[in-house]
Amino acid sequence: MNVRPLHDRIIVQRLEEGEQHIGGIIIPDTAKEKPQQGKVIAAGNGKAKDDGKRVPLDVKAGDRILFGKYAGQEIKLDGEEYLIMKEDEVLAVIEGETKKKLVVNGKIKKKK
Repeated sequence: MNVRPLHDRIIVQRLEEGEQHIGGIIIPDTAKEKPQQGKVIAAGNGKAKDDGKRVPLDVKAGDRILFGKYAGQEIKLDGEEYLIMKEDEVLAVIEGETKKKLVVNGKIKKKK
């Protein structure tokens, strides 16, 4: 199914984070916070100004983004869960590789 969001909306797929451990305790899925990072799957054509011209979006399909905890509306397409949100709800675009960190006994160590 092809879906194109309208105006300044985007469709985002959450990026899953690794399994969370706190002090050796495994946190159940129901208690985990949802990731606030995602990949833009589709983007609209931009917001229409009063004079009828469109302002293009700063994000595009394929971008990795950060968004707020309560941003967007959850939707289900072809059995997959996505978020649909306005571009205004995007906090940042992640550029380049991110270094993962591992927390062991409360100390942060770089993951190899």
